[in-house]
Amino acid sequence: MISVLEATQSMLNVSLYIGFVVIGISLFLMMYQIIKGPNNANRAVALDTIAVNLMAIAGLLAIYLVTDKFNDIILIIGILAFLGSLAIAKFYEEGVIIDRD
Repeated sequence: MISVLEATQSMLNVSLYIGFVVIGISLFLMMYQIIKGPNNANRAVALDTIAVNLMAIAGLLAIYLVTDKFNDIILIIGILAFLGSLAIAKFYEEGVIIDRD
């Protein structure tokens, strides 16, 4: 009879592998959306989704490697994704990112 700790560890491993596969499929579909998207707004949403997927991969890696060193990386990806979203939105709205007035 396997112990509770071994059963929990095997369930965690299976969940992590399923998470990696699902996120990989999502990344592939988002890359397809960026290449073949019907308009630029859909491409921008796909880029935001890729950033969220990268944050999820870093989180899953932190769980898999049993470390907390990836927390800073997750925060940096989130901040850069937010700034990128702001830049893309401003470019779509005004046509320029930095005003030279």
